[in-house]
Amino acid sequence: MKVYEIDGIVPVVDPTAFVHPSAVLIGDVVVGPRAYIGPCASLRGDFGRLFIGAGANVQDCCVMHGFPGSDTIVEENGHIGHGAILHGCIVRRNGMVGMNAVLMDNAVVGESAIVAAQSFVKAGMEIPPRMLAAGVPAKVMRELSELEMAWKIEGTSVYHDLVRRCHGTLREVEALTAVEPDRRRLKLPELKTLQETRRGG
Repeated sequence: MKVYEIDGIVPVVDPTAFVHPSAVLIGDVVVGPRAYIGPCASLRGDFGRLFIGAGANVQDCCVMHGFPGSDTIVEENGHIGHGAILHGCIVRRNGMVGMNAVLMDNAVVGESAIVAAQSFVKAGMEIPPRMLAAGVPAKVMRELSELEMAWKIEGTSVYHDLVRRCHGTLREVEALTAVEPDRRRLKLPELKTLQETRRGG
């Protein structure tokens, strides 16, 4: 992994976490147990502290940063989707931030709340626990259903398993030049989209 000290402060990565080799960690970054940091994620702890809690995931191409003296926090089992930007904000335990969403300074995503993909959460906004926020700018839309909550937990558990798989089998190799006969497929538990889950399909 690409890890850089600045002003004498070195990132901390728990041995049970997985940080992809293309991710960049700078300065005051703390990655907790069983957390997952995806390819090309940029965690810049060169102004304020970044904290990723146990079992949380920060997926590929995410950016975490903050103003000087601020903390940017993803608590236990937080789930940060592809390309999201977190700046000086807090995602509480079991919260989820959808793909390409932006969270500004001092925003708080409550415990088990979800921010929809491509939403813009304004500075200082507080999303209550177990609520869905969506839009540009984001607004609190409604309470999450039990089915939606279960879907989120299942999705995060897939990333818990990905940490194990990466530690066990991920390695850099040369690409094949042709598709081999009877090419194997990945064998994973089925995970449906939220839309499929809602209609029971």
